[in-house]
Amino acid sequence: MSKLRLHDPDTSPSDFPVTIYHNARCSNSRGALALIRERGIEPRIVDYIAEPLDAPAVAALVQKLGVPVRELLRSKEAEYAELRLDDPALGDAQLIAAVAAHPVLLNRPIVVTPRGAALCRPPEKVLALLPA
Repeated sequence: MSKLRLHDPDTSPSDFPVTIYHNARCSNSRGALALIRERGIEPRIVDYIAEPLDAPAVAALVQKLGVPVRELLRSKEAEYAELRLDDPALGDAQLIAAVAAHPVLLNRPIVVTPRGAALCRPPEKVLALLPA
């Protein structure tokens, strides 16, 4: 299997792997998914609410994004307050464990492509990750 070259005009959208960490109840997530599909790409959809990520998977996703774990937390969720995740003494491992145990805490949508990974809020941020 040949490696995808982003500048190759013969590359079909079906050859461009996209994964979206998706929550169908979220308008931003639905918007990003629609933008991906409008470009002829059918992404791998990870419904992380129905099938939560374990701590190593959350940690790997954080590493791909290259942002602090705290930037991926949904601070308006009840679990955020209940677990006192605003405590600056909590380390990354504790925050990642909280997301693994309470997937609603993970901000969305997160999109991963050969061009990189990003939290796509607003949904139009996904366009930078897709072929032109």
